[in-house]
Amino acid sequence: MKHLLFYVIALLLFVACQSKQNNSGNSKDGATASELPSLSYTIYTNQSELFAEFRTLVVSDTAKLGGHFTHLGESFTAITDGTITLTLTVGEKTVSQTSTVSSSPGIFRYTFVPEKSGTGRMVFDIKNKEFTDQIVIDNVTVYADAKSAIASQKEEPKSNQISYLKEQAWKVEFANKAVVRQTFYEIIKTTGEILSAQGDEMVVTANANGIVTFTGNKAVIGTPVRSGDILFAITGKNLTDGNPETRFTQTKVAFEKAKADFDRAQLLTKDNIISQKDFLEIKARYETEQSNFNNLSRNYQAGGQKVVSPLSGFVKNILVSEGQYVTVGQPIASVSQNKRLVLKAEVSQKYFSKLPLIASANFKTAYDNKTYSIESLNGRLMSFGKSNDAQTLFIPVTFSFDNKGEIVPGSLVDVYLKLQPFDGAIVIPVTALIEEQGVFFVYIQTAGESVVKRELKLGGSDGINIQVLAGLNEGERVVTKGAYQIKLATASGAIPAHGHAH
Repeated sequence: MKHLLFYVIALLLFVACQSKQNNSGNSKDGATASELPSLSYTIYTNQSELFAEFRTLVVSDTAKLGGHFTHLGESFTAITDGTITLTLTVGEKTVSQTSTVSSSPGIFRYTFVPEKSGTGRMVFDIKNKEFTDQIVIDNVTVYADAKSAIASQKEEPKSNQISYLKEQAWKVEFANKAVVRQTFYEIIKTTGEILSAQGDEMVVTANANGIVTFTGNKAVIGTPVRSGDILFAITGKNLTDGNPETRFTQTKVAFEKAKADFDRAQLLTKDNIISQKDFLEIKARYETEQSNFNNLSRNYQAGGQKVVSPLSGFVKNILVSEGQYVTVGQPIASVSQNKRLVLKAEVSQKYFSKLPLIASANFKTAYDNKTYSIESLNGRLMSFGKSNDAQTLFIPVTFSFDNKGEIVPGSLVDVYLKLQPFDGAIVIPVTALIEEQGVFFVYIQTAGESVVKRELKLGGSDGINIQVLAGLNEGERVVTKGAYQIKLATASGAIPAHGHAH
């Protein structure tokens, strides 16, 4: 009897366990949701990126999908507003659901039940204030039962992939780019200097002997000025020789006397009291004194001779100190319009035969570490030297370009001279590179939240892009911004394991 009771209790416990197992998942044939294979898709359009995670779809089982949506641009940012509608179509059956952003910016969540087995397509329609877009996942399989779904699971090969979550990427300046073959140039790297263009800069000179005084706030380096603005005054103060005030007074008296003599001579000549010869001499003396007086009075003000800006621009240099004695014609300042600049590159003699092949150039400044393209600045090649400079032993190559207000004349720059182009080069931005002990690497995005580190063999660089000779394949997506942050996060172990739950 005791044995019978034991078998009955064991049978009841077994049945209860089976019942609990059958009721613990969403699958109608007894398999739990956790047993269904996990799927992930990473899809790019011109405007958006989708990284979607969900379990394999089974007819009549509730599916949960988390979609990470990123707006592409100079930097990839999370989509934080608007609505995104998911539509699953298998044959004639369609399931649709619209979602707004969840408590986690950039993540949209969906819960739906597939109604028909087979191969279909999943469409995401994005609508927000900034743009509209559509992302399509083709060949999405819906299985008839969980057993079929589990049987379809394939064991993934082990790899050296690094997990880098979307939440990590959205917090930094991050972007990636598909590798394509394109036209590149043979490059000569050298150094150069930014100069002001001829006619774009003028020297301000003293127009009288005397003591320089600064007027107002215009005589400060970097100050914008207009043509005719007063920069300095030249005064005589206590000078006994060459005093501008004394000179002006003397010139004014001489002019007034010559004018009086001329007016009197005009009356006398009518009555033939003075000869025509004397009249012409008086007239000539009057016109000379009038010219001298007009010349002085044009820039004269109470207390001294004013010195004005000859053009509109900014004060580039001040060549004198306040209170310094100057003479006529002495340079005291320079004013630059800074509209047009000149890049003067110094090229080694070994490249002399290649100088006729120069088409354009890029240059990199030291003060902001930016690389500029001569072409984007409306620039052109002006000339290249036919012989080397006797002092530097380099050959000058000169370009002119527009200054957009960010480039400082007089600064030294790194120059990348572009020679003849060649097609079919694999090229990536310089910002994608990570250097470790002289070896260069990039991070390649293999999935929405997975990257791999790859060593490259590099060719020439134009300061903006660099040619890859080996290590990359066309179509792979290279991390162009944020590579250093991935390196830091990987080294610190701050990135959680892949396959996290959102």
